[in-house]
Amino acid sequence: MRKVWTITTAAAALVLGGCGVGAQDEPHPVSLPRHALTSPGPGTTETVGDVAQVICLVRDDKLVQQVRRTQTYPTPQTQLSSLVSGPTPAERNAGLTTKLSGLVLTARGITGAVATVEVPDVGESGARSDESLLFAQMVCTLTARPDVAEVRFTRDGQPLEVPLPDGSLTGSPLGSSDYADLW
Repeated sequence: MRKVWTITTAAAALVLGGCGVGAQDEPHPVSLPRHALTSPGPGTTETVGDVAQVICLVRDDKLVQQVRRTQTYPTPQTQLSSLVSGPTPAERNAGLTTKLSGLVLTARGITGAVATVEVPDVGESGARSDESLLFAQMVCTLTARPDVAEVRFTRDGQPLEVPLPDGSLTGSPLGSSDYADLW
């Protein structure tokens, strides 16, 4: 019996000793997988208990991810409505805000891994110097979902060019990496 125990212990030590990451001389970037904090599956809307809803708010002209707990898996429209509603009192006390106050945004659906958001025309009187942050909030909130990798914007059903942090415009679908300078 003692011989079996010794062989088993030695085998376990050998197997477990091979696990882990070897030492490196220099630091290397780590690419973490992008996934939601909870993920009942695409299109799920039933009550699933305590679910994490990620939204991106703003502090000092930088994006800040906030996690709110809800009882149902949030739809893209729910997340957009949360952005427009803005921070909770506790989030406001922490210096968070939103650039989307007063807008009427409509989630048009998800095709493949691209969400489409209809953005209203705010007219010249509504031109904003913080438009890049405005679109970044929507992109970073929706791409925190497991079923969305990019966001496309439309106005009156037509593709809309939106600003990037460098001031350039693009009509292409956008991912959170397009707004990496705003974190």
